[in-house]
Amino acid sequence: MKIIDRYLLWQFVQMFLICYISLTGLFVVIDAFTNIDHFMTFARNQDAALGVVMGKYYAYRAVAIFDQTSGILALVAAMFTVTWIERYNELTALLAAGVSRLRVLRPVILAALAIGVLAATNREIVMPQIREHLAVDTRNIGGDQGEDVFSRSDSKTDIRIDGDEAIVSTQTIIGPSFILPSNLSAYGKQLAAEQALYMPAEGNRPSGYLLSGVKVPTDLKSKPSLLLDEQPVIVTPHDASWLKPDQLYVVSDVDFELLTGGSEWRKYASTTELVAELQNPSIELGNDVRMAIHMRLLKPFMDGVLLFLGLPLVVSRSNRNPFVAIGIAILVVALFFVVTLGSQSLGNSGWIRPALAAWLPLILFLPVGVFLADSLKR
Repeated sequence: MKIIDRYLLWQFVQMFLICYISLTGLFVVIDAFTNIDHFMTFARNQDAALGVVMGKYYAYRAVAIFDQTSGILALVAAMFTVTWIERYNELTALLAAGVSRLRVLRPVILAALAIGVLAATNREIVMPQIREHLAVDTRNIGGDQGEDVFSRSDSKTDIRIDGDEAIVSTQTIIGPSFILPSNLSAYGKQLAAEQALYMPAEGNRPSGYLLSGVKVPTDLKSKPSLLLDEQPVIVTPHDASWLKPDQLYVVSDVDFELLTGGSEWRKYASTTELVAELQNPSIELGNDVRMAIHMRLLKPFMDGVLLFLGLPLVVSRSNRNPFVAIGIAILVVALFFVVTLGSQSLGNSGWIRPALAAWLPLILFLPVGVFLADSLKR
């Protein structure tokens, strides 16, 4: 690595960190002052220091901010780095020495692409591990307060799962109400209980919900379990000694997160988890999940196209005013994201196929990026 490479790389890293820390700090200040009462209440109830509670909460939020802004910040950092060396005629001196623009900017381009790889790693590995912390907000920091339940049907058994509220920290539904199809309604059309605990698959026991304090039906010990395709779906104490007299076990592959997060759960799930949920016969997912899978795969390429849309415009221009670079960055980012959001809206609503909607911005802007990047070779 040459001296100029280390110099440009250090400038890029500085610019990226300044932009990221400034943006994150601005979010923290605004959000903290808006929700300071919630933090104080939670800290008092948990007998914890206010600074520790807020620090832990915003540390997780910083991970999500990096995921959402890494592509834009990499472009902005690259443009500021180029503007910086142009302002002091360093780029002119290198070009006069016969070095091409592409060779000069190689460390900046590689660093920006590395940010995209780091963001993908964060999205696929880090965020799924901490999603229980990312899914809560300031009104329910500990996840121990009731949240709305998004009713869902198990497509495999046709059982509709609903409830009064959900406790995220314990994965419990308060006041569950399971609506049964006709082929499973031997004991009534509904299962009602005081609470339902989600239990993932373990050993020979499939995943499902343990209903405690069952109100409907009654006299469970005298009622055999109900089967579907010779497989138990509603397990009663009559056939399972590990169940108490007022308990039922309903077999279901509908995860608890789908009942509490609505469509937000996909933001913090990995691509492999999204694909697995899409292939789950118990869940019918919409176009938004199919869009999310394609967007996950294309995100590093989209960040690369965005970089080659903005960077050549700064390098090839004659004006060295840094404010002009900022204006160009805003215009490029705005146009790119207007098209991206528009195509996503069309894909989610079903106007065009999700795959085409996800690929459309890349199809439109990739030729433009290649054309503009050609100027870097000179």
